[in-house]
Amino acid sequence: MSALLRSVRDGRGFDGVLALLALAYLLVFSAFPLVYNIAMSFQEVDMFSLASLIRPFVGLANYHTLFSNPDFWPIMWNTAVFVGLCIIFQLAIGFGLALFFQQDFIGATYLRGLFLAAWIIPALVAGAVWKWIFAGDFGVLNYLLMSSGLINEKIFWLSTPALSLYSVVLANIWLGIPFNMILLSVGLAGIPKDMYEAAALDGAGAWKRFFYMTLPMMRSTIGAVLSLGIIFTLQQFDLFASLTQGGPANSSNVAQYWSWQLSFQNYDIATGSAVSVLMLGFVIVVAFLYVRSTRQEHQA
Repeated sequence: MSALLRSVRDGRGFDGVLALLALAYLLVFSAFPLVYNIAMSFQEVDMFSLASLIRPFVGLANYHTLFSNPDFWPIMWNTAVFVGLCIIFQLAIGFGLALFFQQDFIGATYLRGLFLAAWIIPALVAGAVWKWIFAGDFGVLNYLLMSSGLINEKIFWLSTPALSLYSVVLANIWLGIPFNMILLSVGLAGIPKDMYEAAALDGAGAWKRFFYMTLPMMRSTIGAVLSLGIIFTLQQFDLFASLTQGGPANSSNVAQYWSWQLSFQNYDIATGSAVSVLMLGFVIVVAFLYVRSTRQEHQA
């Protein structure tokens, strides 16, 4: 022990202490909650036994209850639609903005900073702003649409079952575009400009340069953006909490918000844990596919 203290005091063992502290942090705040949540999905859990580590083991009974729930498949479909639409539009718009800001023009740095401001805003604050935009009686969106003659009566975006989910999708697309733009801009910056100049001299137009040069060289970056985007979108909770609370009638409910509802509103903690474990499994599959494709690309 004295030797360890001396090594820390003279700086030789300080890196080891930092590593141990980081490991302890991961074990306490990441590994333990993860394992604890997985264990609860196979146990009989109520509010009285929540703090206990030893509870009755029920096997797959919680998953059977989950799959038998009539809300399960509609909510899974909502989750797939939410993730799919957000990822597609965030990537497309973020890529377009990244290409746009690769050009040299006056004020590019300041405009890029304005787009990044949306990424800095907390999701709950963004949700409050979008709730005001989507408000049926006094919302900005209805005012603009009615003023331009596109609609004749007010639309209640957040309380109409056919529109509520897509309203949250729109808000989340706006929230995620800057993140996509940043990562894609980094990838674009790594492509030598003289390659584009040589291709232009050979007669390759803008579209050919994009499809045959930019996209192939951005494959790894796009894969990272897609993987991280799926993970972050599956974690999106604040917008649903501030905009629709999963309603009306579960029309905008998704897996991550439903897990919270089951656990902390219905006090069905075991089934809520089962939902989160299913989401964790999907995230692991996405991460595995990305790592595998990246490894194959480096080997090629």
